Amino acid sequence: MRLRPFSALAALALASAGLVLPLTSASARPMAGVDTVAATCETHTDEVGGRHATGPTRFDPHELSDAKAASMNAQLVRDMAARGVTTTRGGATQKGKPGGGGGTFQPAVVPVHWHVITDGAQGNLTGSKLAGQISVLNAAYSGSGFSFQTVSTDYTNNPTWYNGITNGSTAEKQMKNALHVGGKGDLNLYTADLGGGLLGWATFPKSTVDPMDGVVMLDESLPGGSAAPYNLGDTATHEIGHWLGLYHTFQGGCNGNGDYVDDTNAEASPAYGCPTGRDSCASKPGTDPITNFMDYTDDACMNRFTTGQVSRMQASWLTYRAA
Repeated sequence: MRLRPFSALAALALASAGLVLPLTSASARPMAGVDTVAATCETHTDEVGGRHATGPTRFDPHELSDAKAASMNAQLVRDMAARGVTTTRGGATQKGKPGGGGGTFQPAVVPVHWHVITDGAQGNLTGSKLAGQISVLNAAYSGSGFSFQTVSTDYTNNPTWYNGITNGSTAEKQMKNALHVGGKGDLNLYTADLGGGLLGWATFPKSTVDPMDGVVMLDESLPGGSAAPYNLGDTATHEIGHWLGLYHTFQGGCNGNGDYVDDTNAEASPAYGCPTGRDSCASKPGTDPITNFMDYTDDACMNRFTTGQVSRMQASWLTYRAA
């Protein structure tokens, strides 16, 4: 989740939030793309500061504990084995290795259902703006095996849902129960003027259909919005990474395999802005993965998923969302 720079608003968000990311258009960003191709239903919220705050900064006040992340990963491994799901690493097929190396994966076109929430005057995103977001997603996930296609769009005038909605609120539950469509592999995207300085939040995959499943985003985080430096569309990229089973790159800090992906360098804490050369885990190889979509840097700084992240997303998709 993202937040604006620390302030009373940020402190308040710290006490009650979830996961999100910033954007950069595919043309504006130095697009390195995906290195090859990038458990239960937990929610992550990323904060950025709402439309009325200034100087947004990513922030996730509700990081998963290391124990919870380990438990979720262990469940994924068990469910992969039960369903016979494999991932590839070094040319060899391995079961139960959700964060291993890449290989070639089956393509999956993810059906997207847009739920545009407005208060009548604000939030009326145009079809071209939604199409621009889909273009950013398809550029970001290029080479991962995933692509995104809009299959439905609805507009709902509801000021209660639009103005200041937060993760876990009654308004969120009412909104999702009323609007959610499709099954486990259908991506429901909700846009509104989020409260608590939030950029957005997402649910992790699980094995049953859940009306709360999906991604909620600040409307001004879409390409061309006003939430700079998070207005290039990568809040959606980041949140959908969670929806496909990824943790933050800094999950677990410098100790061990916190994000359960082999090829993301260790990172002690989230990075902000675009701090080239940052090395928060000096005792571990490599500098911080500041250009990774699952860090907290500015949208313009993010441009890649790793091979291992793609392997993990594919494993989660095949185990939960494609099943």
